[in-house]
Amino acid sequence: MSANGGSSAGPGSAQPTAPGASPALPLQQGQDWALAGRACGAGEGGKTTSPMMQGAVRAGAEGRALPWSAAESNARAGSAERAYLGGTMPRDNMASLIQRVAKQARITFRGPAPGPGFGENLHRLQQLLNEVRAEDLHLAPRGPAAVPGAGCSRAGAGVGAAAGAVPPVSYMHICETESFSMGVFLLRSGACIPLHDHPGMNGMLKVLYGSLRIACLDPLPPAAPPGARRRALLRSRQLYTPASPPCLLSPHTDNLHQIDAVDGPAAFLDILAPPYDPENGRDCHYYRLLEAPAGPAADPPALPREVWLLETPQAADFWCGGEPYPGPKVSP
Repeated sequence: MSANGGSSAGPGSAQPTAPGASPALPLQQGQDWALAGRACGAGEGGKTTSPMMQGAVRAGAEGRALPWSAAESNARAGSAERAYLGGTMPRDNMASLIQRVAKQARITFRGPAPGPGFGENLHRLQQLLNEVRAEDLHLAPRGPAAVPGAGCSRAGAGVGAAAGAVPPVSYMHICETESFSMGVFLLRSGACIPLHDHPGMNGMLKVLYGSLRIACLDPLPPAAPPGARRRALLRSRQLYTPASPPCLLSPHTDNLHQIDAVDGPAAFLDILAPPYDPENGRDCHYYRLLEAPAGPAADPPALPREVWLLETPQAADFWCGGEPYPGPKVSP
């Protein structure tokens, strides 16, 4: 999803400096920020690659200053390296696990449609994903970071987010191919990713830290035109933690979901196959559940149950920032 405003800074061009920060670094940090911006905003050539993250930060791509100085960055990198070499990380396979996840995702989702061996490959991917922990990606529990620079916009709202604004949700891009995308979502406490769909897509979600309440729905025929109500089957509302297995979705099962962070910040590793692509009919649509709120003494209605949904614009208070991915490098 694209960010509004701002101009791209070419190689060697001067870059603005945010208050209290040094100019954007020309090496890996700047590249990481650019990747985060591309994943959450416009990709190469201006093509929107991830509609779920419209209005996200394009700090690296737009040449904005990083939120810490070069010296601070080097200190952070040195600290992480010493921690790893000193054996403080709990597992010796942390550098390869996320790479193995990406490789298995490529194997699982190769080709335009699930073919022979898809079920077995999907099960293997689920097993690998279930092993991933926050420390494998060099993450510590926290909410989204403040937006660096200025000129970012809130998705769908058309309102500029001031420098230093903290988004409710942030995204770390790990990798993307034509067949799948992978990244990490960070949610601040109480944040909600509104009810949305994944047209024709498979997906996996693994909680890295915190607790998420996820409501999953099946789309029901017939498809409704824009602005009309549509039927769906509300299948579950469950609490997911790092101890939970991955939450799965397919083109026809649990394809719509709403994600809420409860009792503190949370993060999850997200795989979508294929990635969102509006030009090929895989745009992201948001919905509102049409049901009267239950009374204070009423028991929750039994699940699963059929419900009605109404497509809505993206909520003005929901927007997504972009952050650099700090974990092991991945080559899908």
